[in-house]
Amino acid sequence: MERRTYLKTILAAGAAAGIASAQQKGDGKQIILIVDLPVQAGREKEMLHNFHSIFKPAAEKQPGYIDVNIVKLRSAVQGSAPASMNYVFILRMESEEARQKWIHSATHQKVWPTVEKTLSTKDYNVLLYDYV
Repeated sequence: MERRTYLKTILAAGAAAGIASAQQKGDGKQIILIVDLPVQAGREKEMLHNFHSIFKPAAEKQPGYIDVNIVKLRSAVQGSAPASMNYVFILRMESEEARQKWIHSATHQKVWPTVEKTLSTKDYNVLLYDYV
């Protein structure tokens, strides 16, 4: 019986540490970058390949990286989607400082153009959000 109590205590402590870690990451310093991507018709497969095979693996190695995703617009449920935008790129990092270091790195200079070259224009929306 003593051993069971000991194991429960260890599991509870681990869960508490995980919650504390999650709370620290939600301290308001995290940022989300949202980019409306107007991917050229006929180049979607290429863009998705480059994102998943080239860009994302490089981003995952960066200090401050949390998550990066790409989503495809299905429909506008209310209002209207930006013209010619068919994908949204979502990057989450621990801070804007970490993002700035990443975007100015030689690696980013190599990997982002593999995605960007599939876009119909380089005049796309880039929005930066703070967690609150």
